Amino acid sequence: MALGPRLDLRQSQSLVMTPQLQQAIKLLAASNLEIETFIGDALENNPLLEAGEMRAEDREAPAEAEPRDATSAEGERALDIDESAIDRDRDTGDWSQAMSGGGSGEGFDFENREDADLSLADHLNAQVGACARDTQTAFIARHIIGLLDEAGYLATPLRDIAGALNVPLAEVEGALECVQSLDPTGVGARSLSECLALQAKEADRYDPCMEVMIDNLELVAKGAFAHIRRICDVDEEDLAEMLSELRSYDPKPGLRFGGSTSAAVVPDVLISAKRDGWDIKLNRETLPRLVINREYYLELREGSTGKDAKGWLSEKLADANWLIKALDQRQKTILKTAAEIVKQQDGFFRRGVSELKPLTLAKVADAIEMHESTVSRVTSNKFLHCERGTFELKYFFSSGVASADGEGASAEAVKARIKALTDAEDPKKVLSDDALVALLKDEGFDLARRTVAKYREAIGIGSSVQRRRAKKLAGM
Repeated sequence: MALGPRLDLRQSQSLVMTPQLQQAIKLLAASNLEIETFIGDALENNPLLEAGEMRAEDREAPAEAEPRDATSAEGERALDIDESAIDRDRDTGDWSQAMSGGGSGEGFDFENREDADLSLADHLNAQVGACARDTQTAFIARHIIGLLDEAGYLATPLRDIAGALNVPLAEVEGALECVQSLDPTGVGARSLSECLALQAKEADRYDPCMEVMIDNLELVAKGAFAHIRRICDVDEEDLAEMLSELRSYDPKPGLRFGGSTSAAVVPDVLISAKRDGWDIKLNRETLPRLVINREYYLELREGSTGKDAKGWLSEKLADANWLIKALDQRQKTILKTAAEIVKQQDGFFRRGVSELKPLTLAKVADAIEMHESTVSRVTSNKFLHCERGTFELKYFFSSGVASADGEGASAEAVKARIKALTDAEDPKKVLSDDALVALLKDEGFDLARRTVAKYREAIGIGSSVQRRRAKKLAGM
C-alpha cells in the first residue's frame, strides 16, 4: 500500500447553531421579567420595532420587505431541539423597637441581607425534598411557600388552603410543619409569636417561662418588665437573660433574602372550567407586544442610497421579523404544553391534589411531538392559574410506579396499600418485603423489593422482624 498525501470527500451532518437560533431557544426558558428585559433591549436597538397590540397582520413582514434568510423560517423548528445541541411587610406593632433598645443584646440587623441574590421561595423550594415525606406533602409545601409574604409569614388560613387543594386539613398542617422546619427558622409562621417560638425551639430555649413571655409580647413592647417577671415567675437575672435571648431572634426571617419574592407571580396560562372541559388560554397581560413600524421602514428605505445603509436596514428588518416570529412561537409552545399538562392532570383540576398523577417530561413531549428538553425549557419559570391557585408548570411532574394497566400509580397510592397489607397481616405470619412485592404485583403494582422497603420505611413501618417482635409483645 502506497503512503502519501491524498484528497478524500466525506459527507456528514451537523447542527449549526446561529446566534439567532441560540437566542430563540433561550427565549423558551425565559421568565416574564426576562422577556420584558429582552424586549426592552430590542426596542432600543432596532428602530423598526415598536410596542403595540400584537395583531395578526403585524406579525408578518411588510409586503415591500426583502426576502428573509433561512434563519427566520428556521426559528419555529429550532425551538424544538435536543439540549445537547447547545454549547408583606408584617405589622409587629412596637415590639421590634422595644427589642432594639436597652439590655445587653443587640437587635437584628435588618440591613444584613447576605442572600440578597437568592429569593426566599427559591431557597425554601430547594429544601422541600429533605422534609417532605411524600410527593403530595411536597406539592402542598411548595404551594404554601408560594403564599408566604416577603418576611416569610403565612397569612392564608390553612382551611382555605385545604379547600383550594381539596385535601384534608391534617395534610396541610403536615406540609406547614415541613415548611416551618426549613431554613431560615421562623418562616411559615402565622404570627410574630409563632415565628419567635419556632426560633426558641430551634435554640432549645422554649421552656415554660419563655413560652409565657412569647405569648405576651404586648407586655414586652410596653416595657412592663415587672409584670412579665411576675407572670413568668423568674428573678431579674433570668428575665434579663430571656430578653437578651429574645432580642437575638429575627422577627422577619424572610427579609434576609432577595426582594423578588415580594412581587406577585403573574401566571402565563389561565385555566377555567367549562361545560365540556377546560378553557385554556394565555394571559394577555404577559404577552409581548411588538410590531414593525411599516411607515418608518418605507421612509428609511426610500432614503437609503448607499449599499451599507441598505444592508443595515435589511438586517434590522430581518431581526425584527425573526423576533416577532420567535416570540409568537414561544407563546404557542407554552400553550400547547400547558394544554397537555391539563389533559394529563385532569383529576387534579377537578378533585384536588389527591388525584395528582405521576407525570414525566418525556410523556408530555411524546404527546405534543416535541423533544423532552423543549418541554423542560417551556415549563421553567412559567406559571398556571386555576381555581385552586397559581402553580409553576414544573409542579405537575412527579414520580410514580409502574402498574399493570400501563397508566402508572402515584407513590402515595402504593404506600397506602403497603400500610393496609401490614395492618391486616397475621401476627404469626408477618409479611416480608418479598411477600409484599408479590402481593402488590398481584394487585397490578410492579415494584422492586428495595422500592417496597423504601416506601415502607418512609411511612414508619418497621421490618418484618421488628413487626413480629412488636406484635408478639402486644399480644402478651
